[in-house]
Amino acid sequence: MHSVQSMAYVNEVPWHGLGQSLAPHQPLEVWAEQAGMRWSIEASDVLFDSGLDADVSSTFPGQKVLYRSDTKAPLAIVSDRYHVVQPSEILEFYRDLTEIAGFELETAGVLKEGRKFWALARTGQSAMLKGGDQVNGYLLLATACDGSLATTAQFTSVRVVCQNTLSVALSRDACAVKVPHRTQFDAKAVKQQLGVAIASWDDFMQRMKALSECRVNAKTVEALLQRILTYPTTNVSETQTTAVNERALKTVQGLFEGRGKGADMRSAADTAWGLVNSVTEYVDHHRRARSDGHRLDAAWFGQGAELKKKAWDEALMLLS
Repeated sequence: MHSVQSMAYVNEVPWHGLGQSLAPHQPLEVWAEQAGMRWSIEASDVLFDSGLDADVSSTFPGQKVLYRSDTKAPLAIVSDRYHVVQPSEILEFYRDLTEIAGFELETAGVLKEGRKFWALARTGQSAMLKGGDQVNGYLLLATACDGSLATTAQFTSVRVVCQNTLSVALSRDACAVKVPHRTQFDAKAVKQQLGVAIASWDDFMQRMKALSECRVNAKTVEALLQRILTYPTTNVSETQTTAVNERALKTVQGLFEGRGKGADMRSAADTAWGLVNSVTEYVDHHRRARSDGHRLDAAWFGQGAELKKKAWDEALMLLS
């Protein structure tokens, strides 16, 4: 079962083959319709039957239930202090960026029956590595109404040859601007924060080029993968430890050694850049997931995103 409920896209067909194909440069109103985002999140009191009076329901103070305006389907129970971000706000964020700044929406959609939704736009930034290895820059904005994700804006890179995604660090320590739902989402303030970080693409591009020129041998590859491809375990003394995910390690090694898309390109063959992309391809396309929607969710926001960041950080250490 796909957790992608609805989606629209331009250019390439998405990884799962779902969604409505659009011609480029459509207005936001068309995107809202075709991406299944023409609805709003409504709120109501949480009622319960106390059993004292069959005709009277009691309210739960300080809580509210969020539901879809179109289907009336419940989405989450949150506190009164929870600030909702609407699907229309996610798309509206891009209006001036697409109409003035040259951005182009590429995908938008709804996950998990409406509990999470996003839009992704190409920024126009691009880098070309050795052998025609092209990497394009994107801006992702996503939110959730069930508490699983703060409203998150982050620059993301997509390697054209394999559609692998990798977050672009906005600074040395942060990869995203996050607005918790306990505060009001201010699109203008978020754009101001991102505006300062746009220059980070140049830094990211320089690091990509450095990684593409950093040669690695089999011993280095295995050591790096053993550090990042781990999972938590508990031994007989109930001490938390970690173990290497051997299945994942063999898969990533195979991708690096030639099975991965673009693994034979000059920028990737036997280089740290190729090693990073072996991990990102594993996360985006091969890692076990309940559905393609769950895979996307994990690759952008969950354990998959964390794994890609670990691979990037470990690879950068090879440059020092």
